[in-house]
Amino acid sequence: MKNKTSLTIIFITIFIDLMGFGILIPILPTFASKQVGATDFEIGVTVAVFSFMQFIFNPILGRLSDRIGRRPVILSTQLMTIISYLIFAFTNSFLLLVLSRLIAGIGGSNIGVAQAYIADITTKEERAKGMGLIGAAFGLGFVFGPLIGAFLSKYGYSVIGFSAAGFSFIAFLFALLKLPESLIEKKVDSKFSYKIFDFNFTKKVISSPSVGILIILFFIIIFSVANIYGTLALLTFKVYHFNDQQNGILFGLTGLIGAFVQAFLMKKISQKFSDKKIVVAGLIFMVIGLGFIPYGGNFLGLAIVISILAIGTGILQPIIPSMISKRADQNLQGSILGVNQSISALARVFGPLWGGFSFDFFGYQFPFLTGAFFTFITIFLAIYLIEN
Repeated sequence: MKNKTSLTIIFITIFIDLMGFGILIPILPTFASKQVGATDFEIGVTVAVFSFMQFIFNPILGRLSDRIGRRPVILSTQLMTIISYLIFAFTNSFLLLVLSRLIAGIGGSNIGVAQAYIADITTKEERAKGMGLIGAAFGLGFVFGPLIGAFLSKYGYSVIGFSAAGFSFIAFLFALLKLPESLIEKKVDSKFSYKIFDFNFTKKVISSPSVGILIILFFIIIFSVANIYGTLALLTFKVYHFNDQQNGILFGLTGLIGAFVQAFLMKKISQKFSDKKIVVAGLIFMVIGLGFIPYGGNFLGLAIVISILAIGTGILQPIIPSMISKRADQNLQGSILGVNQSISALARVFGPLWGGFSFDFFGYQFPFLTGAFFTFITIFLAIYLIEN
């Protein structure tokens, strides 16, 4: 690595920040259902609002980071995340809940910037490992966050909000004091504009044969997984009758497996197999995991199925952004990865909307079977369209 210290610092920063995120996510659907009386579809809207903000702001922040640097963008978005958690702590209505998720979505629009940070400080040969560390930070955040959230849920939802804000504040202070700027040459562009969505640039990126198919593939994968955002907790709450503590443990297990795959397994398999073969294997795991979620039967059965899904997502989430960054123009890393994150955020909008709607009107099996069906299609796209 060009800068192991910076890599360690960005890992710790993302981990602490995502631990705050992980505290809130497993209990959000049950909170919305029990405390503010939201319907299943409204819960899907609450989840989708977060991703819609990411869809809008990911490319803006990616271009901005190419221009002013990664560090100021990461710091400012962390502050917005803190504000969103504080609003959640005082939430007593559906509208206030939506507002907190709107602000959280803007704060969470820095993943493309974090990926560009990794691209700045790694060689192309080590890019997959670097991206895997970001995924591991996500995974570990989803190990400890849900477990902490499960414990804190006994003391009230406002305590969870304040705790999440506290962890994000720690991440902000750590980044403020320790995180160096990674971008050596900032992009000077007199035509820079803060467009909500740059259709021309996005069209140009997607029309690129080597990069475009990967972005489209990532969109379908994220949509398939996003069908279970919110609906998984609804399934465990309404069908399996799990409590918040059991949900926290289940999400924690998912995070643990994802972290292991991304931190350790990815390094080994990336040395033995081509990126294409790794992607296909990850998709197969995803199809099995998604398809069997509604038939888990009990806590143990669902834990096994979720573990299979976690292996698949743990493989795919770092490898595809890594493949995109390898094929992207070196001077447009932040912009192109920002487009990818924005497109995937759009998938996270459609996924929860369909998931909540189909759960509410067609039955609890539909969000998960929809995800399995579309993931199955991507297996053939990956086999025939991805370059070796």
